[in-house]
Amino acid sequence: MAEADAYNSCYISVASNPNRIWESDDVLIKQGPSLSLQIAIGVLASNFLYHILKPLNQPRIVAEILAGFLFSPLLLGRTKEMTTIFPTASILSIETYANLGLMTYAFVCGMEMNLDSILQVRKKATSMAIFGILIPMLIGMSFFNVIQKFYEEPTTHLKFLEDDKHKTKAYLFWSLVVTFTGFPMVAHILGNLKLLYTRIGKDALSAAMISDIFGWILFTTIIPFSSNNVKTLWSVMGTIIFVLLCIFLLRPLIARFIHKTIDQEKWDDSQLLFVLMGAFVFSYITDLLGTHSIVGAFVYGLILPHGRFTDFVMGKLENFVCGIMSPIFFFRSGVMVNLVRVAQQKYWPVMVLVMLFLSIPKVVSTLVASFFFDMPARDGVGIGLLLNSKGILALLVLNIARDRKILTEVAFSIMMCAIFLMTFTVPLFVNIIYRKQYNRYKLITIEKLRIDTELRVLTCIHNNSHAISMVNVLKATNATVISPLNVFGVHLVDATEHSTTLYATDMEHSTHSGAQNNLTRSQKELDSIYNTFNSLAEACIAIRFEAFKVVSDYETIHKDIFSLAEHKRTSLILLPFHKRQSVTGCLETTNEAYKDVNLNVLRDAPCSVAIFVDRGLGSLSNTNLNILMLFVGGPDDREALAVAWRMAKHPENQLSMVRIHLLGEAAEVDILANGENQNDEERQKMLDDEYVDSFRFKAVYNDDSITYSEEEVHNDEELTSLLHELDCDEYDLYIVGQGSGRSSMIFSKSLEWSDNPELGVVGDMLASNSFGTKSSILVVQQFGSGGLMFKQNPTKEDRCELLL
Repeated sequence: MAEADAYNSCYISVASNPNRIWESDDVLIKQGPSLSLQIAIGVLASNFLYHILKPLNQPRIVAEILAGFLFSPLLLGRTKEMTTIFPTASILSIETYANLGLMTYAFVCGMEMNLDSILQVRKKATSMAIFGILIPMLIGMSFFNVIQKFYEEPTTHLKFLEDDKHKTKAYLFWSLVVTFTGFPMVAHILGNLKLLYTRIGKDALSAAMISDIFGWILFTTIIPFSSNNVKTLWSVMGTIIFVLLCIFLLRPLIARFIHKTIDQEKWDDSQLLFVLMGAFVFSYITDLLGTHSIVGAFVYGLILPHGRFTDFVMGKLENFVCGIMSPIFFFRSGVMVNLVRVAQQKYWPVMVLVMLFLSIPKVVSTLVASFFFDMPARDGVGIGLLLNSKGILALLVLNIARDRKILTEVAFSIMMCAIFLMTFTVPLFVNIIYRKQYNRYKLITIEKLRIDTELRVLTCIHNNSHAISMVNVLKATNATVISPLNVFGVHLVDATEHSTTLYATDMEHSTHSGAQNNLTRSQKELDSIYNTFNSLAEACIAIRFEAFKVVSDYETIHKDIFSLAEHKRTSLILLPFHKRQSVTGCLETTNEAYKDVNLNVLRDAPCSVAIFVDRGLGSLSNTNLNILMLFVGGPDDREALAVAWRMAKHPENQLSMVRIHLLGEAAEVDILANGENQNDEERQKMLDDEYVDSFRFKAVYNDDSITYSEEEVHNDEELTSLLHELDCDEYDLYIVGQGSGRSSMIFSKSLEWSDNPELGVVGDMLASNSFGTKSSILVVQQFGSGGLMFKQNPTKEDRCELLL
């Protein structure tokens, strides 16, 4: 146990001349190399484990605590090499660095919270947060009483409580750790699980934000009482007055100055230093008042204005603070865990059970709250699990209790393990609960949607020009009181890691306060998108609209789209093509990442999908469209016909449907594509005939604005000639099926050189600049038809496989 005792040894700092505070030993020579090595080991180990655990959707804090635990006395910390790297004499240096990281991390946490959103929070979130504090506090005290009674003094004659006068404080500190929730942890977990923009995500995020604020209030008011200072009451009152002055006096002044500086474009990177120094100044003030330095740093981050300024600062500081500075504090907390002392207990199984059962109080509290708000029990359990995510406050309170001898090493180790287990298991259990729920839900296709049923469309947009063109497509769908249209406009924003938390409290459109010039680019874009779609809803009473902003990495943003589509129960996802028309009339790539998003959505969408290629439809001021629907066969073409059928009911639209029959060489089947699906191919042909006959009987014969014709194609040359011939009529919009399930040889060969497999063969031909059409194109894929199977980095030579 010599190694373990080394971690608990006192260190002595000798000052040769206390009257000259700036004169001391050369720190760079004596402590610099050792500190640099310790920081490097802690940061590298934390980041290494973080990348390993990333597939499990774990937040950084889990990897950082685990890294520290690996270097604890139980494992690597007992080796001679680690004792040399982490000597007792270096504790003061590493703790100084850890506290600097702690202050900057608290500053970032404050910036991630939007004070305006906190002040406007709803009753349900506040109630769940209050229940999540009171009930866990009571249950937590009972757990502490259990382990205290089963604790037995080891041969070293250490008591469970170092001093009986700390008994009340020990109960209080222990229960505080149980009640705390880390808002940034909850936001990142929800973002990783792609639940951030669902109902459970919004409720959990709001409750976590309020719970975290309550946690900071409790921390500010209770921590001073742990120092046994007679001036404790004055310390608390002084801190409260300081915080109120910051919120109501300094905040407007700082916001005015920052808005003015940004409006005049005077802000640059050099001024970032002054912002960071402000965090240290505020930290010094609250430390001087007797609370804790991180309170000042957090309050300073909280009062800074959101918008372009916050986005700029977070973009500069986030990676440095969370990747270099703060990991050392969490790493150090993991190092201090000593399970050897726990294992020496006679009733150590009771201690282990307490570790496991400490996650129950939060779940019980949210279940109680869900009963009063008529929430499903599943949501109560899910939110309770999410609120178990611990952050900076829980670890800080635990470290303070240990350093001030309020809790012993056994109690500290038990709670540290509980914090690790709670935060580690949250994403695992929540993912199991809600993924199973969504996977059971199967959405209906437009083909099978009754005409008197509401059509729900999820429209994905990258910029306002996409919104304008999408609005004209949606206008043409003929929304009526009998068959209304519900549009969910989703602004897709590529995100850095901090953006998920930064924008988490502003997921839906809201009127932003402050100067318009202070809005971030995405906020301005969302406002423009909202106004564009809102004009559509105001023009027709049968159209409803909701705006959302999804902030996520483009590589995984399709999962957010799926979650929203499932949550809103949409029948169609409408996507913009990754190319747009230039002044010369050619399609030019705007962002290659848009194509990857579309391919990912097509691959595993929970409902039907349509990709819109805009060649000027967005510039039309009315919906008097001349539409051509090309029908070759298969589920995608039937879905495309269902969309065209709805548009044909619009009194100002003209629809021409051309059914293309493949004969001769064109009808030859690709054995590799068809496989053993001969029977299903016959069934698809039968379904095609039934649906086309129904369209002719119900639509063509009863509406002069709809025409129907049939054409025969024997080879790929005839197909190309037919498309050129049809294009001479200058249609405004082509509607075609993507082509999943077609086994004809001419389509299989064409896919080998297709530039845009997401459009299918016909859609790719129409969208190519060499074809020369001026018409916009809507390519439809039906849910359940199989979708595209493609390689992650498709090239022109890649062979796409179409599966039924």
